[in-house]
Amino acid sequence: MSADLPGEEPPAADRVSAVRVEEEMEQSYIDYAMSVIVGRALPDARDGLKPVQRRILYAMHEEGISSNAGHRKASNIVGDTMGSYHPHGDQSIYDALARMAQEFSLRYPLVDGQGNFGSVDGDPPAAMRYTEARMAPLAEEMLRDIEKDTVDFESNYDDRLQEPVVLPAAVPNLLLNGASGIAVGMSTNIPPHNLGEVIDGVVHLIDNPDCTVSDLMEFVQGPDFPTGANIVGRQGIYDAYQTGRGKLRVRAELEVDEEEGRIVVTELPYQENKARRIERIANDVNSGRIEGISDLRDESDREGIRVVIELKRGANADVVRNQLLEHHLERTFGVISLALVDGQPRVLNLKQLLEEYLKHRREVVRRRSEHLLAEAEDRAHILEGRLKALEHVDEVVGLVRNAEDRDGAKAALREAFEFSKAQAEHIVRMQLGSLTSMEAAELREEYEDVTAEIERLETILGDESELLGVIEEELLEVKAKYDDDRRTAIVEDTGSVTDEDLIPEEEMVVVLTEDDYVKRMPLSSFDPQHRGGKGIIGTRLKDGDRVSTVFQASTHDYLLCFTSAGQVYQLKTYELPEMGRTARGRSAVNVLSLDRDERVTAIVNTDDFDEDEFLTMVTRGGYIKRTPVGEFDNILSTGIRAVSLEAGDELVDVAVTDGESDVIVGTEGGMVIRFDETEARAMGRTARGVNAIKLTDRNVGSENLADRRDWEGDAVVGLVCATEADDRDLLTVTWHGYGKRTPLSAYRRQSRYGKGLIDIKTNARNGHVVALKTVSEDDDLVIMSEGGQIMRTHAREVSEQGRNTMGVRVMRLDDRDWVASVDVFDASTRADASE
Repeated sequence: MSADLPGEEPPAADRVSAVRVEEEMEQSYIDYAMSVIVGRALPDARDGLKPVQRRILYAMHEEGISSNAGHRKASNIVGDTMGSYHPHGDQSIYDALARMAQEFSLRYPLVDGQGNFGSVDGDPPAAMRYTEARMAPLAEEMLRDIEKDTVDFESNYDDRLQEPVVLPAAVPNLLLNGASGIAVGMSTNIPPHNLGEVIDGVVHLIDNPDCTVSDLMEFVQGPDFPTGANIVGRQGIYDAYQTGRGKLRVRAELEVDEEEGRIVVTELPYQENKARRIERIANDVNSGRIEGISDLRDESDREGIRVVIELKRGANADVVRNQLLEHHLERTFGVISLALVDGQPRVLNLKQLLEEYLKHRREVVRRRSEHLLAEAEDRAHILEGRLKALEHVDEVVGLVRNAEDRDGAKAALREAFEFSKAQAEHIVRMQLGSLTSMEAAELREEYEDVTAEIERLETILGDESELLGVIEEELLEVKAKYDDDRRTAIVEDTGSVTDEDLIPEEEMVVVLTEDDYVKRMPLSSFDPQHRGGKGIIGTRLKDGDRVSTVFQASTHDYLLCFTSAGQVYQLKTYELPEMGRTARGRSAVNVLSLDRDERVTAIVNTDDFDEDEFLTMVTRGGYIKRTPVGEFDNILSTGIRAVSLEAGDELVDVAVTDGESDVIVGTEGGMVIRFDETEARAMGRTARGVNAIKLTDRNVGSENLADRRDWEGDAVVGLVCATEADDRDLLTVTWHGYGKRTPLSAYRRQSRYGKGLIDIKTNARNGHVVALKTVSEDDDLVIMSEGGQIMRTHAREVSEQGRNTMGVRVMRLDDRDWVASVDVFDASTRADASE
């Protein structure tokens, strides 16, 4: 009966609902996971802070613990934060506070600590009752204008106070200080960066909203760790910035002093425990894993890290250095640019990170401007009333004097002068001293200033470019105030212990096929033959494949590989697979990221470079371009653009020129033109170039060629460079294995973009021209056919003839086989190879 009484709860059994346990567990786990993701582990993409960090800074701001104030006990700060905003235990708050004060953890610390806040040796911070802290100046930039309605606030955990959802963040903190955290099923690991570089990147994004990640990388070079050290190679940086994920190789900074017989380490990779690393090195020395070390000392002090490694007498310092790098002084930093965007975790590339920050700053500046505009309009309204009162001061004084009380005075003023309630309230409170002429002048000046401020704020709110200009100006002010030198160097990826150390330097012949098979063979495998020989098998091809290129290089040479699509790649010869003459080779996809139908058309050895030289390129369609070699210093593994091409055009040849030479451009039809290289002015990598030679419309007289070409008429086949006093010959080789040498002096200089002179007859016997080279009598030639035959002969075996001649047989070819490629190497190389 009692259960039926009104207002009494039903029995507990009636309030139980049946649910499936797997559904309840799934929903509970999702709720828990999202709580960890949003509330603890991941930073917000806008201010780069986790909730605990944001609450610590806001609590310090509310307590007035600014950079100009005295230090406050860390326990006091932790207590205020925990009691007001973050009820998750004092230790987690203190750990976050301590990390924000560690100069070896944050590139730009947000807390100015006093006392022991830990060390690179892994020492923990002292207890919070012993340490003191206050905000660092940069933290104040994070909170700047927070009182001007720039961000949203929400209730704290007990609905007693309000806390900011995000900080205004006048600096792009997420990239400056990075972030690390492990959530449920995901983690983030964003490296710190240099303030000046990041701000330059944001400014560039403001000015060029359609820019690419590659454009931004011209400003943001890469991570800049607080502990310095070196990032090895740029590929990891490129991957991280393009995709939000990448792996960086971070190497310690060390000096090898061979005279003293020691190695001194002055910088360690980011987040490396120095004491533990020294202990592990010592263990490896004692176990014999690392040899040649006699002593190990830690001489680090407040000035910085200094670990001295004494070497045994007779030890090879470079070998010991390589062992240390291989086992101890190099580590991988895995980049995962995961942050919260609109409350959801997202992996962001470099541009997206900057765009999210810029979007946030646009909202902050807009809200601040609206807030300031409202204040300015209120002030202008009051000033208008005061100025009007001064114009009628006698009447105003009379009305106030004759009123019975303040309310009566206000009512009389509003009725007589149409003042607003706020204006009347202010006028009644005015002191007699404000009626002086000096006060009136100051009021008019203030009113003019407020009016100008209103116009400025309305312009900002009404014009997007003005608003972005304000953001850019404020960022540049921050840069001028806080910018510093980069600490982390980016070094080329030459490796610490590489295969190059184990591979002898040897002259090689490299073969590429149209189906992108590649291999290298020792040059010594091919003995010279007389002109007109058939050669020997140089590679075994699969059905339908043909040889496209052959060239000579040393195993240790750095090569620039230019492709028909106008791309350039960089590799070392030893990276190519070494195989026998009868082997097919391996797919070039493992070495070069070539697209379908893209093939290597020119190889340049970077050992030949001088700073003031140029890479001169010609295309099949007759365009020529010179680009300074410095433009090709940093080539990504995915290649970079070397020249822009018109539809249907191809890059066919590249040569190194010194800016004072002539270039000789030859065509398939046997025409050549010689002109001063300066007639083609120097241009950037992405330029197309200028016309080099006028190509005729007639087809080249080579049978079996028409069905293998997708263009009509003549086409450029190559170029060489020469000087006026050059006594070498121009070697021309045709498709059917014929060729000749002609003195360079036989080709007079002409103006660029002429028809040129006849070099060789391209009739049915000869076929079209396939190669153009400069040679001397002491040089050797390597000639390879499309069918895989290779022949090595002396250049002097090829007869010297005049222009407009037929030439002689250079290589005897089988039916349905034609010359594919020719390369030249000089006498010194021949001597080295024979040894």
